[in-house]
Amino acid sequence: MTQRSAAPRPVRADGAPSVGPAGHRTPSFQEMWRELLPVGRHPDSGGYRRYAWTGADAECRAWFKEQAEARGLAYEVDRNGNQWAWLGDPTAGDAVVTGSHLDSVPDGGAFDGPLGVVSSFAALDELRGRGTRFDKPLAIVNFGDEEGARFGLACVGSRLTAGQLTVEQAHRLTDADGVTLPRAMEAAGYDPDAIGADPERLARIGAFVELHVEQGRALDLSGDRVGIASAIWPHGRWRFDFRGEANHAGTTRLVDRRDPMLSYAETVLAARREAALAGAVATFGKISVEPNGVNAIPSLVRGWLDSRAADQGTLDTVVGGIEKAAREYADAHGIDLDVVRESFTPVVEFDHALRDELGRLLGKDTGLTVPVLGTGAGHDAGILSGSIPTAMLFVRNPTGVSHSPAESAAEDDCLAGVHALADVLEGLART
Repeated sequence: MTQRSAAPRPVRADGAPSVGPAGHRTPSFQEMWRELLPVGRHPDSGGYRRYAWTGADAECRAWFKEQAEARGLAYEVDRNGNQWAWLGDPTAGDAVVTGSHLDSVPDGGAFDGPLGVVSSFAALDELRGRGTRFDKPLAIVNFGDEEGARFGLACVGSRLTAGQLTVEQAHRLTDADGVTLPRAMEAAGYDPDAIGADPERLARIGAFVELHVEQGRALDLSGDRVGIASAIWPHGRWRFDFRGEANHAGTTRLVDRRDPMLSYAETVLAARREAALAGAVATFGKISVEPNGVNAIPSLVRGWLDSRAADQGTLDTVVGGIEKAAREYADAHGIDLDVVRESFTPVVEFDHALRDELGRLLGKDTGLTVPVLGTGAGHDAGILSGSIPTAMLFVRNPTGVSHSPAESAAEDDCLAGVHALADVLEGLART
């Protein structure tokens, strides 16, 4: 039976700064967090709008570079716009890498992504404070466009690096204003013609460990501060295009209407039913309507489905049931329907040997077992798992709320996560 993990030792809980390799002061976890907190925060919603290749993204990138330079780390940006901060020779091989992302979903929370990046710098400071000597190179990474909020595809930076997104596919990505990914990168000062698979960089990495706030309540219910990921559920995004006939909302008889909104609404309810029956999740969270007038019957309703399940068979059943229901509703209302799968990620089983090693490292001082749990959320670690050994640490989220301004984590739990990450990095980077 899994025992509750002992409370890890605090990491600079008093907020005291650490000292870099040249004797320079480096900011504490709390100071880094306060500095990053206002970047991209919307004054009305209180949520974050840190979209790829925007001004807020540039501010986040500048912050990352400043943290790397303050610690005397070798800073670089790879061909896909991902940022790296290296301790040791990047070309030596068998590197231990940690990090996450700094972008957000629309009006997202403060912790999803940034907690992993801030914790990575804080963990390095903790290890330097311990006097740890590394036998392997260590790196911290900020992967670009993980959330996919602007161009509709998640984990663009890591997908490109791992060769799971081709240059041609990436160049076709377009935001809601019709701006292509290449144009957005150029406007931000990056070269879109340089993007593509980066096997040489991946070959340098021996292990990647991503720390992330838990997007659920498993740790809160078990009473643990930190957990280890076992697997990521298979998940995907599908676009449903319901095409009807635009007409006057005040003069067109109900029986004469070809209103695609009706078919869409019925499909949303069908998605909830199918997911509940299968023990999965299905969400229509984004919609586009044309002509989008209050007094006009729509000609097009475009809705995006996100669905996830514990296994592939269940996911296929859920999405198949939703599409079947949507086509029946569309036929009943004289609506044309197109369904396009825009992205898909199969089940990710994190490297078992690395996962077990994390458990050993975190339990060696206490003899207790750190909980291992699955997740329905996608991550860069999941994308990279097909190329290199990857693992994840989760930090307790007291409400389970994520992708919302209400997302939260207690400072003590965040510091426990920093300490756990430091223990893991120390164990992996020493032979």
